[in-house]
Amino acid sequence: MSIYAKIIKKVGNFILNVEFEAENEVLALLGCSGSGKSMTLKCIAGIIEPDEGRIVVDGVTLFDSDKKINMSPQERHIGLLFQNYALFPNMTVEQNLSSAFRRSDGQNDRKERLQLILESYFLTGLEKHYPSQLSGGQQQRVALARIMASEPKIIMLDEPLSALDSYLRWQVERELAEILSKFQGTTLYVSHNRDEVYSLCHKICVINGGYSEKVSTVDEFFNSPSTLASAFLSGCKNYSKMEIRSDNTLQALNWQVLLKCADPIPEDATHIGVRAHNVLPFYDGDENQNKVICKVLEVRKDLFSVIFTLVPLGADPKNEFAQIQMELPSFEDKTVQPGDIMAVKIPQDAIMPLKNGINIKKLKC
Repeated sequence: MSIYAKIIKKVGNFILNVEFEAENEVLALLGCSGSGKSMTLKCIAGIIEPDEGRIVVDGVTLFDSDKKINMSPQERHIGLLFQNYALFPNMTVEQNLSSAFRRSDGQNDRKERLQLILESYFLTGLEKHYPSQLSGGQQQRVALARIMASEPKIIMLDEPLSALDSYLRWQVERELAEILSKFQGTTLYVSHNRDEVYSLCHKICVINGGYSEKVSTVDEFFNSPSTLASAFLSGCKNYSKMEIRSDNTLQALNWQVLLKCADPIPEDATHIGVRAHNVLPFYDGDENQNKVICKVLEVRKDLFSVIFTLVPLGADPKNEFAQIQMELPSFEDKTVQPGDIMAVKIPQDAIMPLKNGINIKKLKC
């Protein structure tokens, strides 16, 4: 099953303008809260009518503003799982599941399908339980099973793990991965959690401030993001505005340092990003690497790492975007303290040229 969506919707001062397509894969819609991810799903499901655009699922046009086509939600055969799962609280598990069957289904067929679904989603023995008697993971399985019972053309999951405690999330994530792997169709997965996206999805469409970016594979997104929004959402901690000095050399304006890159710098790049784990202490023999002399602002121990907050000499220490974070799995020199001067290196191949000079402050999730 395939989907193509081009959606424009204005709500107050907010404008949603997204475009993407997917086929028989799990596509993540990744963005911060309020970026328009859930609104996109509601437009596809028929809950909200776009102002302009076109939505096509498996060759069937569900919405086309030019041709005045707008199918009802019931006609679209799309499964949408909300954050709260939307189970009927006064119905048992089997009643919730049976509510998804078509009226034309015979009684015997319903019983056979119900038993198969209960077994497939590990719900056997919970048939007579009400949602309030189920764990968060069990409720999610019931909600997913009910969606699948309706035989949707595509399924859409809106932050399906956000309501779960951290100790449950890993287990439920594994169960969800198995369920999605069995679905012979396209899944749209809304999230702002990069770990979920990395584990569950094949491709990623970043939505930032209502606007979508080019769809990328998971590997492309995490290994070589092309925009500031993608780098931020992939977990990059260090950014600077930049100016190109030569094919492979740039001036990091926030850090007030000259840096060499391993590859030619794209002409449309406006910023650079460097991941915290790629910033390393500078040692003798590293002369061919980019050397940055910094003042240590903070040394913080995390559960499995040591995190240094640094500011290059000559940069404004009060400007948070002039700061550089360095994250190490361990650090032998325990004498380093805030206020000390420390030399670090930024490998040439660790510098990520980025375009789209958006305001990072708007991206804080």
